[in-house]
Amino acid sequence: MITEEYREQNRELHANPNYGVSGAKWATLVGEIYVAHDCASVLDYGCGKQTLGQAAPHLMIRGYDPCIEGLDDLPDPADLVVCGDVMEHVEEEHVDAVLDHIQTLARKVAMFVIATRPAKKTLPDGRNAHITLHDTNWWLDKLMQRWSITALQVTEGKEILCLGNKRAVQ
Repeated sequence: MITEEYREQNRELHANPNYGVSGAKWATLVGEIYVAHDCASVLDYGCGKQTLGQAAPHLMIRGYDPCIEGLDDLPDPADLVVCGDVMEHVEEEHVDAVLDHIQTLARKVAMFVIATRPAKKTLPDGRNAHITLHDTNWWLDKLMQRWSITALQVTEGKEILCLGNKRAVQ
């Protein structure tokens, strides 16, 4: 689901203390989804510095990030899988595999925040950190193949916030 070359690029970028820290801004919403869907477990998929878990310690959020040593073991399923500011960092040829993986992990619901604009940061090799940039419709097509969309918010040219109930695995 990730090439070793790209994993190394991300490991270097994660050395930046200001990279991988956006999770905390979703803590209140994640808490609301947790309650609304009667969840007992949360997985932060692509957790970075684990700021979501730090901002919502009462939820006991487990983190997974394939680019951070110690967080890179394949995770167990959870009722709610949060994938915030991650998919735009996934190599395009691996997007479907990552979404399929998330679908197998999300027992009840998945929440996605996906940027549709270039990042301010660059990878060590000079590429923009958002390596998979597509418009809202491209991402929605991918998500709707796996989830029934129950909430959608699109911020003009910036991000998609999508909540989906799990569809049956095809």
